[in-house]
Amino acid sequence: MSKKKIILAVSLLLVAAVAVPARQVIEEIIAVVNDDIITLSDFKTEYEERLMAARAQYRGEELERAIEYTKAHILDEMITDLLLIQMARKMNINVTDQLKMVVENIKRANDIENDEMLKRALAQQGYNYDEWIATMEKQILREAVLRNQIGQKVVIDDAEIVDYYKKHQDEFVVPEEYELRAVYLAIEGREAAALEARKAEIEAKIKGGAPFAEVAEADSDEPLKAAKGSLGTFKEGELDRTLLAAVKPLNKGGMTPWVQSKNGWYLILVEEKKDSRLRTFDESRGAITEKIGTQKQNAEVDKFLAEIKSKNYIKILKPDPFADLN
Repeated sequence: MSKKKIILAVSLLLVAAVAVPARQVIEEIIAVVNDDIITLSDFKTEYEERLMAARAQYRGEELERAIEYTKAHILDEMITDLLLIQMARKMNINVTDQLKMVVENIKRANDIENDEMLKRALAQQGYNYDEWIATMEKQILREAVLRNQIGQKVVIDDAEIVDYYKKHQDEFVVPEEYELRAVYLAIEGREAAALEARKAEIEAKIKGGAPFAEVAEADSDEPLKAAKGSLGTFKEGELDRTLLAAVKPLNKGGMTPWVQSKNGWYLILVEEKKDSRLRTFDESRGAITEKIGTQKQNAEVDKFLAEIKSKNYIKILKPDPFADLN
């Protein structure tokens, strides 16, 4: 996103939207950050790009929350980003190699063979290639500044990790896990008496020694018929509550009575069952280290950003740029 060098006196910045000679256009300036400016068109472009990204990622209430967050924080984040870019310039940080690597990784991950294909793919999503590259470069520069300023400040010792494990053991509980197979009978199109007779016939086959998978394949309705009755593997929180209530008391090899769901009846076999357990400290160490590290890093970033904002010239000329957006 372009940031134009200030070429006017501060007095003119305050009236940047006034009439000017023909063919000369002075954009309305909404913020001054040291020797750089953020214009209304910069703001509009950034907002539209964030909206596009949010709409690609979220739906419904999540989308509404994402848009509200963007509206509340976008100007502050644009100012922060510009301060970091200015620091990168002063530090003479060069990210050419990192940028090439990131672009190549993106192409590889999306089966894009060359830059021309990448340009076409970006255009289909409404992005200009050169602007996209510039945005990527700025993002890498900002991250490089933060690594340089924050990286060595985040230190985690073993005592912190042990203390976290002891105080948050609920986070390290592995829930019960079930591997299930079922005979499924749809309700639709069946008379009640015929359905009961069919259920009894299937139960008799299984009690008579017929392999459950064979009965499920022969007698289930779709979609379980083709899968030989396999429902898959579920952790406790992933399983329908009605089915969970039926299988939870059972051990491996146990079979439920017929269980009614919204669309049909299930006769369920517990093929495997893994009991709930607490992960060991060694199993949990990596996740704890990452979590504590992220918390400390975020705190250091917040502290650093507050510090650079206090030490640099920032003038917000339009606290509510949305009032002037078309």
